[in-house]
Amino acid sequence: MNNKIALITGGAGGIGQATAQLFLDNGAKVVLVDINQEALNNAKNNLNGDKNNIKVVQADVTNEEDVKNYVKETVDAFGKIDVFFNNAGVNGPFANIKDLEKEKFEQVMGINVTGVFLGLKHVIKQMETQGHGSIINTASNAAYIGSAGMPAYIASKHAVAGLTKTAALESAEHGVRVNAVAPAAIDTQMLTDIQNNTSPGDPETSAEAIRQGIPLGRFGAPDEVAQVVYFLASDHSSFVTGSLYNVDGGMQAD
Repeated sequence: MNNKIALITGGAGGIGQATAQLFLDNGAKVVLVDINQEALNNAKNNLNGDKNNIKVVQADVTNEEDVKNYVKETVDAFGKIDVFFNNAGVNGPFANIKDLEKEKFEQVMGINVTGVFLGLKHVIKQMETQGHGSIINTASNAAYIGSAGMPAYIASKHAVAGLTKTAALESAEHGVRVNAVAPAAIDTQMLTDIQNNTSPGDPETSAEAIRQGIPLGRFGAPDEVAQVVYFLASDHSSFVTGSLYNVDGGMQAD
């Protein structure tokens, strides 16, 4: 990753920060994108390394002008985009289909699907002019399964899987690779939210139920997702495109 430029959406979150730190530790420069400016500033302060190698850009990933701007800001600052970790996403509310408000469904789809689409659209354009690039989308084990009470999230991650494969086919001839990670049960705020939603007032009950469904018997750490993203970002995965990599402690194998 030496001297590579990595653009990360959802950069203020747990997986975003862990990946940024791993990239920085291996010689990359990073641009963190998030909707929350304060969280971005805190993330930059939390990261170890030369602060000149870290840029933050506030953006709403569902707004096409904001997406164009974070691409432009990255290229203006560092000249290129070698790696794009298309990572921003939300859980959304916990509700069955018959009870879920249309606006809440659209909000999740907007961030998790439209946000991924717009990132692909404008970063691919830049990477094709360069003749190279690696894109990693954040899917989920939700890309493979159904889950009662999470219709919007499940639908959105199925869509990310489809976008990943389609973008990989469209971009291969231009030297751009597109893959996805599919994490599950990673110890982040998103997992905490799921526990609180599924077991209000007693999140440990939900946590234990989730752990019992993980063959490795524990939650994953953001660093463990970052290591897989790093592989897909690096030249070690030069013949890998259109793939989804599970980071789930064996949940999809069970």
